[in-house]
Amino acid sequence: QVQLRESGGGLVQAGGSLRLSCAASGRTFSSKNMGWFRQAPGKEREFVAAISWRPGSTVYADSVKGRFTISRDNTKNTLYLQMNSLKPEDTAVYYCGAQQGILASYVAQRDGLYDAWGQGTQVTVSS
Repeated sequence: QVQLRESGGGLVQAGGSLRLSCAASGRTFSSKNMGWFRQAPGKEREFVAAISWRPGSTVYADSVKGRFTISRDNTKNTLYLQMNSLKPEDTAVYYCGAQQGILASYVAQRDGLYDAWGQGTQVTVSS
């Protein structure tokens, strides 16, 4: 099973940018759809963005569309989330996840369909 570790979180002012990374171990990373989720205090974990194992297929939550970009580098076993125009409501712990199975034809937005998670990285956006 793939193991995941996020990095790149921090404190940023509203309107700023951050780039999150998720380093994966294991040989199946390039065959798995990957996603980013976030959880704010007192709230349930929510979908942010996901990307297919094949290049070119991505999906975003409406709240981040046009501001966040998900990408991956299969040669480095790394998933990224570029976050621009950050807002205070983006404050949360961000988690990367690996979708169940390999070579999946759909990109899942439900966290129950992800079976591997990182430990999370805190993103705090000040107003």
